[in-house]
Amino acid sequence: MRLAVFVSGSGSNFQAILDAVRDGTLAADVALCVSSRADAGALDRARAAGVPTLVADPAWFADDALQERELLERLERENVDFIALAGYLKRIPPGIVSAFRHRILNVHPALLPAFGGPGMYGIRVHRAAVEHGVRLSGATVHLVDEAYDTGPIVLQDAVPVFDDDTPETLAARVLTVEHRLFPLALSLFAHDRVRVEGRRVRIAPPSGPQIPTR
Repeated sequence: MRLAVFVSGSGSNFQAILDAVRDGTLAADVALCVSSRADAGALDRARAAGVPTLVADPAWFADDALQERELLERLERENVDFIALAGYLKRIPPGIVSAFRHRILNVHPALLPAFGGPGMYGIRVHRAAVEHGVRLSGATVHLVDEAYDTGPIVLQDAVPVFDDDTPETLAARVLTVEHRLFPLALSLFAHDRVRVEGRRVRIAPPSGPQIPTR
């Protein structure tokens, strides 16, 4: 798997991917880090790991078609065959979604379809979960389609929401799950264990030693 990781922030999920590659639990080469912001902390993580970077701030392009074309050209140049969205806060251009159909994964800090969609990212998600009084939240890894947070679900795991939780304490608990779940989902694709049937994702049993889920 030749992986491009799209980021917008500090990149803790990006670091979890790098760590999984380094310790051998994710059979992938991180070929490119694409950031929507020039000041994203994830770019420092990429440079420290020797990963090529590309800043593709949508505001820098005359139109969406130009941005899409530049991204596709760079992905092709780096021989990327899979994309991970690790805290990427911009919409993926439709041409990239089409070119990488069922080969783009996103991690979302809630149990989709709850608390997803436009504007639901970061601390906003956890604030909504606390305000709604839910007893469980968690993380979802899903395939990306043309809309926000609507693609088929690959993996989910839940965490309890306590009566005294704040959005910040809940966010920290969910982030721990994200760091475990996202590399695991990528590993399933790297080992060709995933089949997509409509909105259903089927995961085949491992052919060798089982990948730990916890």
